[in-house]
Amino acid sequence: MGQDITVTTKDGSTIGAYLAEPKAGTARQGSVVVLQEIFGVNTHIREVTDGYAAQGYVAIAPKIFDRIDSNIELGYTDADMSKGIELAFQMLNLEQTLVDIQATIDLAGGYGKVGVVGYCFGGLLTWLAACRLSGVHAASSYYGGGIVGNLDKQTQCPTIMHFGELDAHIPLSDVDKIKAALSGVPVHIYAADHGFNCNHRGSYNEEAAKLAYERTLAHFAEHLV
Repeated sequence: MGQDITVTTKDGSTIGAYLAEPKAGTARQGSVVVLQEIFGVNTHIREVTDGYAAQGYVAIAPKIFDRIDSNIELGYTDADMSKGIELAFQMLNLEQTLVDIQATIDLAGGYGKVGVVGYCFGGLLTWLAACRLSGVHAASSYYGGGIVGNLDKQTQCPTIMHFGELDAHIPLSDVDKIKAALSGVPVHIYAADHGFNCNHRGSYNEEAAKLAYERTLAHFAEHLV
């Protein structure tokens, strides 16, 4: 369904992205920017992007690791997990990454109102995009590690969040802090672990993934159409 494209940023650099468009005859709903986990724009993220396209959105997943090396795709082994953590939290320049995401949002804006959804590291980036970037009309953040350290910011668009109560990476004590600080942001908690949306991982939880997806689609339908 999708294809690789190039996104040009304001500083004249380029990154790759995966673009999926609705099939001919499908009513278009706007656009969705899909922000990757620490594993890159891999098979799962492409499937997620295709899924939003099937719902009528033009969906784009920027390859935010391209500033480090092109087309990085990781799996879910311990070695890949360690590599992904190194890429996201040690090698990536966060401010530069936000420039790349802004360029993707600007591109997506040509297809209508823009929603942003992200997972894991992308969940944190979704929160930062909702707070700091322009052109975002709605956001849905899944188990964003690091959000608790960025509660001094205020979202500029309707935002919802999803966390798993079994997530050792983001303890419920952190989720409680998020809920207390962000009274206007619905925070949904599921009987699931970190990464519950990814059906390529052992932590996948079909029931939680389905409910979070339904809530995200309803959120986008309300604010992007």
